[in-house]
Amino acid sequence: MGFLDKARTVAEQASSRAREGVEDVQAKRALGAAYGELGRIAFALVESGEIAHEQLTAAAEEVRVQKAKLDDGGDDSAPPTPASSSSVPPAMPV
Repeated sequence: MGFLDKARTVAEQASSRAREGVEDVQAKRALGAAYGELGRIAFALVESGEIAHEQLTAAAEEVRVQKAKLDDGGDDSAPPTPASSSSVPPAMPV
């Protein structure tokens, strides 16, 4: 096997691994979107009183608190957190 054949084989293997990585990221993103949709539906059902559970009640209260912060424009008296004041973007999850 010549040098170019070996190089082509290595390039094809790298390409295959990259495609698998992209597919993995796309699957994780789709899973996150599905969880988000499930959460929105569960929250709506909790709010309407159609479902109730201790864990859902606590999570729904956290959603209400966060929505209230957005509606109020946030708490301007709190100092910025290190993550929000950094000029470096957050790292991608693994």
